[in-house]
Amino acid sequence: MAKKKYIETPEKMWQLFLDYAAHTKDHPITVKDFIGPKAITVHRELQKPLTMEGFENFVADQGLNENLDHYFANRDERYSQYVSICSRIRKSIRQDQIEGGMTGIYNTSITQRLNNLTEKHEVTHREQPLFGDDE
Repeated sequence: MAKKKYIETPEKMWQLFLDYAAHTKDHPITVKDFIGPKAITVHRELQKPLTMEGFENFVADQGLNENLDHYFANRDERYSQYVSICSRIRKSIRQDQIEGGMTGIYNTSITQRLNNLTEKHEVTHREQPLFGDDE
């Protein structure tokens, strides 16, 4: 007997992701900050980035499943119908992180590392004799 899928359809998975994205953007992180020479206390709202971990936790909070790895990995071809939705979810999360990093909403350095966008420089080292040729 085949194991029951907690998320019955790819459409249900996509709707869960849309609900997660809306919930995340509607609930910013509040940061306590101090401004001016008198250090007046203010609370700033910072937008939360979308993350795979956040999506998994959101789904778990709905009581559906605590681990979405099998949907995204598609082991044994049991989740083939979810492949395109899982790909779209990954790309949507990546797009949010990259665009947020590029516009300064999120930390650029962390965004680069999370999405393998680090700039690489090639440095060539060439030895040079200290006193020229001694022939």
